Amino acid sequence: MFRRTALVLTSGLLLAGVATVPASAATVTVPAAAREVLPANDGWASSTTGTTGGSAATDDHVFVVRTRDELAAALAGTDTAPRIVLVAGTLRPNGDCATYPDPEYSLDAFLAAYQGTTVKPTGPLEDARVRSAKNQAADIQLKVPSNTTILGLANARLIGLNLLISGADNVIVRNLRLEDAADCFPAWDPTDGSAGNWNSAYDLITLTGGTHVWADHNTFSDGDNVDSLQPVYFGRPYQVHDGALDVIRASDLVTISYNVFQEHDKTMLIGSTNTVGADVGKLRVTVHHNRFANIGQRAPRVRFGQVDVYDNYYYETDEDFYQYSWGVGVYSAIYAENNFFLRSADIPLDAVVYNWGGPGMTEKGTLTRVGTGRIAEVNLLAEYNTTHDPDLGTDAGWTPVLRPGPLTPTAQVPSVVTARSGAGRLCLS
Repeated sequence: MFRRTALVLTSGLLLAGVATVPASAATVTVPAAAREVLPANDGWASSTTGTTGGSAATDDHVFVVRTRDELAAALAGTDTAPRIVLVAGTLRPNGDCATYPDPEYSLDAFLAAYQGTTVKPTGPLEDARVRSAKNQAADIQLKVPSNTTILGLANARLIGLNLLISGADNVIVRNLRLEDAADCFPAWDPTDGSAGNWNSAYDLITLTGGTHVWADHNTFSDGDNVDSLQPVYFGRPYQVHDGALDVIRASDLVTISYNVFQEHDKTMLIGSTNTVGADVGKLRVTVHHNRFANIGQRAPRVRFGQVDVYDNYYYETDEDFYQYSWGVGVYSAIYAENNFFLRSADIPLDAVVYNWGGPGMTEKGTLTRVGTGRIAEVNLLAEYNTTHDPDLGTDAGWTPVLRPGPLTPTAQVPSVVTARSGAGRLCLS
């Protein structure tokens, strides 16, 4: 049974060091889910001090937000006391791709100026693009402070916004539908790959130097603005989406559980550089009971971190979009157990693992199925090694211990994950 707390908010409430957030309703029911903490042993985020977010927030540190500006105000200030932010309805940026451009920028002029360039663009139009990008970032990036819980109420959505957990500790994000953090001004890099690439800047949730973070029961997608609708410029797709949930720049102690990631390309990057430095010994992440539905790649792609990937359901039926799931990067240590892959027959078993220069990984208990066909045991790492040289190692060099109980048997993963994962599955009464 979930406990409900009646909270009275008055308009114009001002907290020390926290911006005013007006309340349009006098009485707000705070769901018990807003005061839940990460259970003991539930992945890396339960390590050391655990993850409690804003669970201990006093009544004057509870906010209900219905607009982008109210959300920004609820997250603002220097106060580090626990806070709870309840998201109601659909929140969008104030501007859009028609309002952000610098007066000296236009895409047509940019394309004309840099057609055929073999080096990264420089000059007035590139400078104008950068200024335009800063205009967008000021509107869509919302920095989340330490000791915060963000909980979506029924049908809560963030569309076109980026939650930035930068240098913050002890953050919980639950029950949100996060969609389409599209970059209006992707950067062109003709040196990226053999044909160049457009690179975008915003994830739906970004952890950069974030620690003790629990992302749970959220749904991530590109919404109505899917990649297949984007144009092609300079012979390459105009990529406006970056990650769904990225964990980079020495972030650490993260649990990602019971989420849905769907219809998105670059889904989850853990570690953003091959350079040995601050990431060493960090980027410890647990990924369990998530549904990855027709995503292109990075589920996850890992550098450096010890990453526990278990009891996830991979639903991959778009062979034209799919690239790989487990990216084994430099110094990475992925431990994959009891994951289920439902796939199209056109997606070969040796495509699931990709070698990004890593040493190897551990894989146990994987099952696969093509359509409604027979469920079969498989070792996807062995399938990769059969057709690729050099082989990846078969031992990640560590064994996870931070698991809350017995694993879900792999054959039950599709039904359990489908029934329990994503926004709207938490009890808010």
